[in-house]
Amino acid sequence: MSDAFVLDASALLCLLHDEKGAGRVAQALSRSVVSAVNLSEAIAKLADAGLSAQRISAALEALQLAVVAFDEEQATLAGLLRPKTKRAGLSLGDRACLALGQLRKAMVLTCDKRWSSLDLGIAVEQLR
Repeated sequence: MSDAFVLDASALLCLLHDEKGAGRVAQALSRSVVSAVNLSEAIAKLADAGLSAQRISAALEALQLAVVAFDEEQATLAGLLRPKTKRAGLSLGDRACLALGQLRKAMVLTCDKRWSSLDLGIAVEQLR
């Protein structure tokens, strides 16, 4: 696989908002993918913040990010992660990201501190 990183919604938003950790995401961007589920989460947060569909589309297009469809294999892995992540309160989006990281054998980039308490055998890098 040519991708080495999977971005979750928090990492994508970190980059778009130029927050702490954005430099690391920018460095990894050309070798990153994002699940369509996490892209939807990021778009929802941007829309909640009042950005227009045109501004959101332009910002995401500028990143030239590879988006991976959420398929049956990812759905199965994300579902199987539920018992292991329930105590930490991980969402479907979180588990979709982790499942994609597991499938691609890629490092998952996140700002979500709850993931630190998990031992899933999936490589996760905390951005802050």
